[in-house]
Amino acid sequence: MNAGNANLLNAVALIGLGFWGYKSTGSNTALIPVIFGVILLVLTNSIRNHNKAAAHVAVLLTLLMLGALFGMRLPKSLDQGGPGLYRTIGMIVTGVIAMFAFIKSFIDARRGYK
Repeated sequence: MNAGNANLLNAVALIGLGFWGYKSTGSNTALIPVIFGVILLVLTNSIRNHNKAAAHVAVLLTLLMLGALFGMRLPKSLDQGGPGLYRTIGMIVTGVIAMFAFIKSFIDARRGYK
């Protein structure tokens, strides 16, 4: 999976799972992943066109989102269980996939591959 597709997967997952969390809980903080997802979705075409600045911004946003999910949301979700735990794990999994794709993309660009 290339970085553009992985970013798209992550963006769609953040938007979809974030809205699901908002509808389930009514908490405005559930919209934070939606905002990150929309920004990542906007950056997708630039990433596919090998725009380094857009890719670095997407990596930073993905890393921030993963940090927030691991550090703040996952412990609460583990205590509460239920669908919130599955939503959190889903967002983490897609974020990790995107990070691996970005790292692979950066390594390939450094080596001169397309």
